[in-house]
Amino acid sequence: MPELPKKKVGIVACSGEELAVGTVTRLAALKVLEKLRPDDTVTICLPLFLAGGEGDRAFAKFYPTIAIDGCEKRCAYRSTELYSNKPAGSIVITDLVAQQNLGKPEGKRRLNPAGLLAVDEVARQIAGQVDELLGKAWSRSHGEFAESAPDAQPAEEVTATCSCGSGISIQKIMVKGQEMTLVALPLIFQNAWEAQKTPSDPVAREIMDTVKIYNPIDQAEEAEVYQAVSREYIAYCQKHGGIA
Repeated sequence: MPELPKKKVGIVACSGEELAVGTVTRLAALKVLEKLRPDDTVTICLPLFLAGGEGDRAFAKFYPTIAIDGCEKRCAYRSTELYSNKPAGSIVITDLVAQQNLGKPEGKRRLNPAGLLAVDEVARQIAGQVDELLGKAWSRSHGEFAESAPDAQPAEEVTATCSCGSGISIQKIMVKGQEMTLVALPLIFQNAWEAQKTPSDPVAREIMDTVKIYNPIDQAEEAEVYQAVSREYIAYCQKHGGIA
């Protein structure tokens, strides 16, 4: 089984620049990413996500995310749910400000004191949700929480940046004339190649079993996906000089 990166939490922040609450979302997310939880979080670029960024969508599908929205339109939450998976956490700035009587954030480039106070409070709540999410068992293969959490393991020190650099690799294959994106396929091929596994039917079936761990495969298409994966592994081995 390929070694995917440790579980992190994706932060999807509203990109509404015309409102002060949009500035609050971005500054609060940045504070979490750079200061409060840099080793446990990555940022998901919402415009790239909406434009079809495969790396961001793959991350949001297989890892927990927190949507930070400026207003009740909840663009970040709804977009994440539509294109990847339901966010595991959510914060709406206008709701939080009203609930805690923080005062109305104002200013776009330079927030007023109420806006700065909101940034600190939102960042604190994001960090709290990150801690809670990392304390639960997350199934990468299903994109949801497992029923029980495993024993805590020491986390390696990794600096989080954007989800494009999170280490989740993807590869597109052609199935019935249609493009299909498979998460972790390059890593699966690499592991098989480094283990000196020559392309063959048993090896292809072993690879396919691993592919199905990380990707939901329609049973009606499984035979065609298997054939495509088999062809791609042969091409991978040829590209890397075959198997010694």
